Amino acid sequence: MKQIRFLAGEKVYLRPISVEDTEWYFQQLFDSETRLLTGTQRHFTKEGIASYIERKNQDDTSVLLLIALNDTDELIGDIALQDMDVYNRNCNIRIAISSNAETGKGYGSEALKLMLEYGFGVLNMHRIELNVFDYNPRALHVYEKLGFRREGVQRQALFYNHAYHDSITMSMLAHEFRELHHR
Repeated sequence: MKQIRFLAGEKVYLRPISVEDTEWYFQQLFDSETRLLTGTQRHFTKEGIASYIERKNQDDTSVLLLIALNDTDELIGDIALQDMDVYNRNCNIRIAISSNAETGKGYGSEALKLMLEYGFGVLNMHRIELNVFDYNPRALHVYEKLGFRREGVQRQALFYNHAYHDSITMSMLAHEFRELHHR
């Protein structure tokens, strides 16, 4: 069966998540590198994941999509706009690329750009923010390259692997996105 391509780029497309994706999503949540990069500390059950997916699909304050490769339909991660505030027109964005996916090929950058285009151009967001941990310089570089600006540091906000880590807050405004990506 051909997958629905909600947002499509050259290398990847973003598609809705469904309860049929529970097993894949569950496996990703227990990948050690993914857990580290996302700061995930909790454990999950398959039933809990299925329930989470159902709730997310009914939630009008978030958009959770899976990232798949155009050529093979292989799932390589997920991306979300969440905590959408329609009055102030802002939200946050998060992305997780599976550690077993090929890195350094621009998949994450393209997925982020597709979701930012959707957030600013369709959902009419004015400001989109994110948080990244200080031990993830690769993500920091990608976010800055896409046009996110550092706003501040939440000092020692995450306790992971016997140590405290800073969380860096970054954001982008709609006009900054348009200036950078719509020349």
